[in-house]
Amino acid sequence: MIDFLIVGSGLAGISFAEVALRNDKSILVLDNNSQNSSKIAGGLYNPVILKRFSEVWKAQEQLVLMNEFYTVLEEKLKCKVDYKRPIFRKFFSVEEQNNWFSASDKAGLAPFLSTKLIYDKFSGIDSPFGYGEVLQTGYVDTASLLQEYRSYLKQEKLFMEESFDYSILQIEDDHVIYKGIRAKHIVFAEGFGMHLNPYFNYLPLDGTKGELFIIKAPELDLSVIVNTSVFILPLGNDLFKVGATYNWKDKTDLPTEEGKIELVARIQEIITCNFEIVEHFAGVRPTVKDRRPLVGTHQDHDLIHILNGLGTRGVMLGPAMANALFDLIENQIPLDTAININRFLPKGNR
Repeated sequence: MIDFLIVGSGLAGISFAEVALRNDKSILVLDNNSQNSSKIAGGLYNPVILKRFSEVWKAQEQLVLMNEFYTVLEEKLKCKVDYKRPIFRKFFSVEEQNNWFSASDKAGLAPFLSTKLIYDKFSGIDSPFGYGEVLQTGYVDTASLLQEYRSYLKQEKLFMEESFDYSILQIEDDHVIYKGIRAKHIVFAEGFGMHLNPYFNYLPLDGTKGELFIIKAPELDLSVIVNTSVFILPLGNDLFKVGATYNWKDKTDLPTEEGKIELVARIQEIITCNFEIVEHFAGVRPTVKDRRPLVGTHQDHDLIHILNGLGTRGVMLGPAMANALFDLIENQIPLDTAININRFLPKGNR
């Protein structure tokens, strides 16, 4: 019998798999490769919501866990996935500069917002009002991370590539059975695919489609991540990842002409040089309306659990939420009420 059967191998699934393995638990991961939001994600980690100049929920706590998590993971996988890079917020007016300085005076934001205006010149970008630097930032190469981690799981015979059939899951008193596999617990980490899950499809997972580009811009000389209405992330060899759009109606992972037009317009607001679209891709982020993850145990089945709803900040949230769910299951440490799925039960059932 294994300790955990994990369904899904995006950022949520591999985060929980790794936390379980570090705690000497046995696992098996199932995935049918139907969800691609983690693979195509921008992968940025940023403790500040730049649109509103507000702090990300429990940002410092998440960053501490995240840094340790990926450092150990890079040693394990023998590959680089975590890249520390400054994020520069381009200012379009004196008013935006003033808003930045007001935000940097707030206790929760002070560790993350530099109070020094930056007037570095980058070829291909005109920025007369300068930039503000966000501290403790960077990005995770999510495509490489997921590929390498799945390869590791396959090598260790801990991975099965197949669709999960909910109708044949057997729930016993102290274990579950799936196709002859006995597990003490099952963790569903399916991203937007949760809508097909009869145990958790009542939860308000409101997927948000995002479209991104890889562009080639030889005249753009950029060594930092620039973030305004979109981010521009240098990849090397004159290539840049640019994104992302937000569409709450379209739930497909197909690139659209509408998304292309929007991204092109936003890029042209930031850079002044020519660029070529090398690749255009899309995915549906697993987002929740209250902007908090979906973590917890099914109200009627204490062996069935969920880790989902990481949204746009999966690389930051994944390790912290995986630790929280593991501690709930193994050590009976209660979840923060802000992430516990019980918040969506009727008040009398919580």
